Amino acid sequence: MERMHALGAALAMVSASAGATLPTPPQAAATTQANAYIFHAGAGDVFEITSSMILLQKSQNPAVRSYATMLIDHHTQTTNLTLATAKSAGVMPPPPELSPQQKAQIGQLHAAPPAGIDRLYLAQQVPSHQQALAINGGYAQSGDVPALRQTAGSAVPIVTSHLQQAQQLLGTVR
Repeated sequence: MERMHALGAALAMVSASAGATLPTPPQAAATTQANAYIFHAGAGDVFEITSSMILLQKSQNPAVRSYATMLIDHHTQTTNLTLATAKSAGVMPPPPELSPQQKAQIGQLHAAPPAGIDRLYLAQQVPSHQQALAINGGYAQSGDVPALRQTAGSAVPIVTSHLQQAQQLLGTVR
């Protein structure tokens, strides 16, 4: 039930923000401010959940489908943990919104034929997870809220594993 709520919220955020001009998350630089960290990490989670949901509608590849299902579960958990930690620390972040680049990538996935979806999806997941690693790793090292630094640090091995799996799968799909 919690997973479905998070998935619905992710889709609502994508739909509601379709025409807005949004700040672009940092490519390699990490933020040290709690609100910016939560915004950008949350946007990454929304992207990874939404893109994975699209993949599941089109892909027939069991390995890629399993990876997408895992991303939905893990990124729902990291989002919930980050928001709970922020709330307990008294931080009220803005809701995450997809960047223009993330919106364009979601559009590409929607437009992709089933035959090409696996490669496109994985090719998007690699840089998305590299960015998530930079955001979480940077905040874990020098963020301004200790409890959120710990939460960001706990996300680093998860994101690292996702990145490695995406790279490995990308090498196996046509």
